[in-house]
Amino acid sequence: MPSLTEALTGDSKKNAVVDDCMALIDAEVADKGGLAGFAIKAGYKTVQGIKPGFVRQVVTDLLPEFSRVLEPLYQEAKTRGQGVREHFNSDAPRVADALLSITDEKATHTKSSMVKATYEKLRGSAKKNVEAAVPRLAAMIEKHAP
Repeated sequence: MPSLTEALTGDSKKNAVVDDCMALIDAEVADKGGLAGFAIKAGYKTVQGIKPGFVRQVVTDLLPEFSRVLEPLYQEAKTRGQGVREHFNSDAPRVADALLSITDEKATHTKSSMVKATYEKLRGSAKKNVEAAVPRLAAMIEKHAP
């Protein structure tokens, strides 16, 4: 059985995985409501308008790291005979923490004070937003790494 990283980042699947990640992000942003949702949608649209392809490049660049930190959870699901969806959904806070550990590390080492300040400002609400995305993430992983 290949590792999660091999399954998601191998040459034969990487583009399809990135496409599905982009669809996941678009769907999550579209689902956001209220004032916070308005801010998320506006920020996402602004980034896409100012720097087309930026989000896709970030997803492509971070996919191996995200796969690596999700590997233990993926292996737990397989060892327990659970589906990825079932296991990830039942442990969404841990999935979110694993993913955010990567962005936390990136923010800590950024040379841009503006990026760091913006990340720190948004970090408080990030975990609940990432947890909300776990069902879609798990379904996407099951599609590409059954």
